[in-house]
Amino acid sequence: MSLTAVGRPPTAALGGRFFVIGHVPVCACLLFVLLLVWAGAPGTALNWSAAWRRAGTLGAGEALLLLFGTVVAALVLHPLQLPCVRLLEGYWPSWCGGLTRWGTRRQERNRQRLIRAAELPGDAPPSSAAIHVAGLADSALRARFPQQPHLVRPTRLGNVLAAAEDRCGAPYGWDGPMAWPRLHAVLGDVVKETVEDRRDALDAACRVSVASALCAVISSVLLARTGWWVLLVLAPLLVSGLAYHAAVHAALAYGQAVRVCFDLHRFDLYPALRLPLPGDPDQEHQVNTALSEFWRQGRAMKARYEHPEPAPERCACRPRREEPPSDAAGG
Repeated sequence: MSLTAVGRPPTAALGGRFFVIGHVPVCACLLFVLLLVWAGAPGTALNWSAAWRRAGTLGAGEALLLLFGTVVAALVLHPLQLPCVRLLEGYWPSWCGGLTRWGTRRQERNRQRLIRAAELPGDAPPSSAAIHVAGLADSALRARFPQQPHLVRPTRLGNVLAAAEDRCGAPYGWDGPMAWPRLHAVLGDVVKETVEDRRDALDAACRVSVASALCAVISSVLLARTGWWVLLVLAPLLVSGLAYHAAVHAALAYGQAVRVCFDLHRFDLYPALRLPLPGDPDQEHQVNTALSEFWRQGRAMKARYEHPEPAPERCACRPRREEPPSDAAGG
C-alpha cells in the first residue's frame, strides 16, 4: 500500500471530484479529436470551416448523446485513476526495463547532485550564503527524493511520492504507507479536506497529462497524411507536459500536507487504537515501530489497552412535580 492508494467512498465518484478529475479531461480530448474528424481527418487536407459548421448544426439530441458518451467514458476510466498515477510514477512493465534503468540512473545523478549541494565545506566556517544554499538543497533533497537509494524511481513524480512514503512519519517510528490510511481515518474534517484538496489537484493533473498524451497519439494517426497540420499534435503534447509539471508540484504540496498531519495529529491514533499515550520520544518511537511491524507483517506486539470510561447514564424520566398545597389542607 502507498500514500497514493488511500481511496474515497464510492459516492465521491459522482460529485465534484469526478467532474473535475474524470469528466473534464475526457470531454476536452474527445472534442479535440471530433474537431479533427469534422475538419476532414484522416484525409489529406483539413477544412476548419466545415468543422465549425458541423459543430453548429448539432441538434439537442446529438448534443445530449455526446454528453452521455463522455460521461460513460469518464465513468469507465475512473477506476483507472490510480494506475494513471502509477504510470507517471515510473511503475512500468518489465519490457520497459531499459527505459526504467535509464530513468533511474538519471534521477540518481540528480539525487547525488543535491546531496553534494547540501554538504557544507569543512575547511572553514561557512558563510551565511553557503548555509542558505545548503539548506535549500537539503530541503529539496528531502522533499523530492527518498532516503533509501533503492527506492529511487525513474521519474520526478515517482521520486516526490516515494519521498513522501519513505519520510512521512519516519522520525517518529511510523511506516508511512502503513500508518497513513489509519491516521487519515481519524483526522478532523478541516484537516482531511485540506489533504484531499491537494490530492485532488494531484489526481487532476495526472489525469490531464495521461489523457492529453493519449489524445496526441490518436491525433498523430488522424493527421499523418495532412502535411504541416500534423504539427497540431504538439498542442496536446504541450498540455501533457505542463500537466505533468503541475502534477510534480501538486505532489510536493500533498507530501507536505501528509507530513504536517503526522507532525500535529499522530497522537490522535492512540485513543482510536485504545492505546496509552507514550511518555517520551523514545517510547513513542518504540511503540510506533511495533505497530508498523504489526500492520505490515502481522508480527505480534505486546500492548496494554486503555478504554475510555463509559459516560454516566442519564435518567430519562422527568422529575416529579410537587403538588401545591390545597386550600382544604390549609383550613
